Amino acid sequence: MAKKDSQRLGKGEYLEKLAPLELELNDVARWLQHTGKRLLVLVEGRDTAGKGGVISAIAETLNPRQCRVVALPKPTDRERTQWYFQRYVPHLPAAGEIVLFDRSWYNRAGVERVMGYCTEAETQAFLKQAPVFEKLLVDDGILLFKYWLTVDQDKQEERFAERLNDPLKRWKLSPVDLKAREKYGDYTAARHAMLEATHSRHAPWTLVDFNDQRKGRLTMIRHLLDTIPEHDVPEVPIEFPPLGHEPLKERFKAGLKPL
Repeated sequence: MAKKDSQRLGKGEYLEKLAPLELELNDVARWLQHTGKRLLVLVEGRDTAGKGGVISAIAETLNPRQCRVVALPKPTDRERTQWYFQRYVPHLPAAGEIVLFDRSWYNRAGVERVMGYCTEAETQAFLKQAPVFEKLLVDDGILLFKYWLTVDQDKQEERFAERLNDPLKRWKLSPVDLKAREKYGDYTAARHAMLEATHSRHAPWTLVDFNDQRKGRLTMIRHLLDTIPEHDVPEVPIEFPPLGHEPLKERFKAGLKPL
C-alpha cells in the first residue's frame, strides 16, 4: 500500500499541470460565447469517486454566469409524476453556456434502481429512452460528454472512513451512501447494464480511473479539451480608460472609517 501511495500525484505537481488546462478551459469558454455552441458534461460514478472535485476544477476559473453546476436534490412528489427527463430539461445549456451535471438522469440506472426507488419496468424504459433523448440533444447541436469515474472498493472504503473522521467532510455521508456499502455488487451489475444499454456512437461513455483523484482530474479535463472541436478564438485586447480620482475628504466626509 505504501508503494501505491508513493506514486500518487503530489499537490504541487498537480497544480502545475492543472494551470495550462485552466487557461485552455477559458479558451473553450470564449469559443463557446463566440460561436454560440452549447457544452453539456455529465459526471457519474460511485460515491466518493471524485465527481465534485473534478467539476470544481473545471468550473473554478470560469465565469459562473456562463458555467453552471447542476446537482439536483431528490425529486418532489410532483416531479415523480412527470416524464422522467422533464426535471433535467430546464437545466440544459443555452448558447455559449457550459453545464456540468454532478449526477444526472443516470440516477435512474444507478442509485434509484439499486435502492428500489423505481420499478424494474421504469428502469428498462429509461435504458431504452436515454439513448433516444441524448440523440435529440446531439442532433440539436449540444456538445454532450458522459464520464464515469471508476474507483476500486478498497479506495472507496478509505474515502468513506476519511469522511467519517473529518467533521468538515461528514456532510458528504448520507444514509444512502452507507447503504451503498452493502450493495457494492448490485451497483456493479447496474453500472454494467447501464453502460451496455447507453453507450452509443452519438453519446459514448468515457471511463476515467479516479483511484488517484488528482491524476483522474487531469486525465478527464485533458480528454474533454482534446475532444472538443478546434476552439481557438483571438482574444480581444482590453484597454483601461483613464482612472478617475475621488477626493479622500469626499469619500469619508460622513465620518465613516474603513475597517
